[in-house]
Amino acid sequence: MLDHKGFDLWADGYDADVDITDDDNEYPFAGYKNILGSIYRTIMYKPNAVVLDIGFGTGTLAAKLYEKGCVIYGQDFSSKMIELASEKMPDARLYRGDFAQGLVEPLKEHVYDFIVATYSIHHLTDEQKILLLRELLHHLHDGGRILIGDVAFETREELDKCRMESGDDWDDEEYYCVAEELRKAFPNLSFEKMSFCSGIISVNK
Repeated sequence: MLDHKGFDLWADGYDADVDITDDDNEYPFAGYKNILGSIYRTIMYKPNAVVLDIGFGTGTLAAKLYEKGCVIYGQDFSSKMIELASEKMPDARLYRGDFAQGLVEPLKEHVYDFIVATYSIHHLTDEQKILLLRELLHHLHDGGRILIGDVAFETREELDKCRMESGDDWDDEEYYCVAEELRKAFPNLSFEKMSFCSGIISVNK
C-alpha cells in the first residue's frame, strides 16, 4: 500500500494513469469517469452544496464542483496532492490527515450536504470503513448523503470473480467495498454498479 510519500511521487502522473486504465476498461479504474460524472450530477441537484471530499487526490471531482459554486472542504494525506488541488481551488479548505484516523479537527467543526470519497476508501479495512462512515454520518445535514465511488461489488462472490480474472494485476493490499456486507451496518445503503469492477455506494442520513 502506498504511504503519503508514495502518493506524493505519483501525484503528477496520477490522472494520466487513471485515464489509461479507464479508457481500456481495465481493473482497477474501469468506470472511473462514469462514476465521477454520476456523483457530480447528483451533487449538482443542490445549488451551492457544501461538500467534503475524503481523499480528494489532485481534485479532479472537487475542482469541477468548486467551479460550479460548491463550497469545498477536503482531507488527503499527500502534501503534493493538496498542493496540486489547491492550485485548482484556491478558496477550498483542504487539510492533510490520514482518514484511517477519522476527520482532522477543523473538519469536525462543520456539517455537509454531501461527503464524497472516490477511489480512496479502499485503503481502509472493512472495520475502519464502518467506523469512518459512522463518524461521517454525524457530520451530514439531515437528508445529506455519503457517496463512495470506488472499486466495489454487490457481493463477495463478484469480488472473488474479479480477483481471479485480474490475476497478477489484483492489489491484495487494498480492501474493496462489498455492498451486501456494509449493508449489515448501514441498512439504507444502496449500490449502483458502474463497471465489472466498480460502483457507487450511497448512504443517506
